[in-house]
Amino acid sequence: MKLVSAIIKPFKLDDVREALSEIGIQGITVTEVKGFGRQKGHTELYRGAEYVVDFLPKVKIEIACADDNAERVIEAISKAANTGKIGDGKIFIFPLEQAIRIRTGETGSEAL
Repeated sequence: MKLVSAIIKPFKLDDVREALSEIGIQGITVTEVKGFGRQKGHTELYRGAEYVVDFLPKVKIEIACADDNAERVIEAISKAANTGKIGDGKIFIFPLEQAIRIRTGETGSEAL
């Protein structure tokens, strides 16, 4: 099993969710986060004063999936979240040792 974690722009969340639904992914976890990469933030003007916004709003999506679905999940996220501009985000893939469904006690791929 794999844990796919993606950091994307907030307005792309619905596109990514729909793309994941189309390939049969049912469960995702979404967290609102802040951060920056190569963008290094930007400056804004508020009431005549200029200030630096270092941390930009992002969305973190986590999907636990079977090994054979991981490539399809990564491809769906990549296509749906791509704008071609800086700050599109990143995808991280981690090995997932075990998953347990609390309600039924199912383990492994059955718990997903």
